[in-house]
Amino acid sequence: MKQRSFGKTGLRVSEVGFGAWALGESWWGKQDDAESIKALHRAAELGANFIDTAQVYGEGKSESVIARFRKEWKGDLIVATKTPPEAGAWPPSPYDAPEVSYSPAYLRANVEKRLRSLQTDCIDLLQLHTWTRAWNKDPRPLETLRQLKQEGKIRFFGVSTPEHDQNSVVDLIRNNHVDSVQVIYNILEQEPAAEILPAAKEHGVAIIVRMAFDEGALTGKFSRDTVFPKGDFRADYFRGERLGQVVDRVDKIKADVEGSGYTLPQAALKFAMSHPGVSTVIAGIRNVAQAEMNLAVSDLPELPPALMQKLREHNWRRGIWYGDHW
Repeated sequence: MKQRSFGKTGLRVSEVGFGAWALGESWWGKQDDAESIKALHRAAELGANFIDTAQVYGEGKSESVIARFRKEWKGDLIVATKTPPEAGAWPPSPYDAPEVSYSPAYLRANVEKRLRSLQTDCIDLLQLHTWTRAWNKDPRPLETLRQLKQEGKIRFFGVSTPEHDQNSVVDLIRNNHVDSVQVIYNILEQEPAAEILPAAKEHGVAIIVRMAFDEGALTGKFSRDTVFPKGDFRADYFRGERLGQVVDRVDKIKADVEGSGYTLPQAALKFAMSHPGVSTVIAGIRNVAQAEMNLAVSDLPELPPALMQKLREHNWRRGIWYGDHW
């Protein structure tokens, strides 16, 4: 497993990390804890040292499963988690004051909960799970995180981009307010390549890429007849005409990848890793087979320039398909 620098933190992280959303069971349907532990062990054996989770992944369940695994694993690991907003809209409204979502008292209390859930005395990376550009001129929540860092509660901190306005974090990057930023970046969603990724590279801010498979669409396993299991949020994400639209686009990507020597999932992961501003790509993993398939991509050759150019042409300016209740 190849490693990359995690911004200016001094950390070295596996270029493919472990996305632990499904381990929380909620949102993605039933998940067996024993299978989760096996997947974590296999990923770590193959060199993945970066794990990403969050409070909302089962209201701490994903964190707790990772804590159990961490007690068993003797090697070094970097575990990142996320604090959700306490109240208000998600993503925050332009009219929400930062104290509505991330007051100092709330952040301190929530970090203590994250510490207990992860069974540790210091969080490697604490991320705010959403953001708004309305706070950029006075990012008070980040000052609270800076204090918690000085107190030894967290090692580093960052933000995860709001789906509908990812570029809202560019000012945070350029003004060195954060150690890391988590972004959506894949063959269909390439907007971060315009400003976010170059700015992060220039200023030494780590980039964590999520949704490299666009919630599974870029694995190529969906058809117009796909029915998602009960409890799987993708039944809503791909509701109505959306599934057919994405399947049609993915079919065109498949045609460009065919004969290249890469499978579609391999090409999707390699594409997400291709930008020099990217530190790690967190592939969603819920079993041993997925761990082995995803982590093996690190050892594959880089995508040839001709294929990269073809994949860039699939950039889709669709926005993000979250409903009002998200």
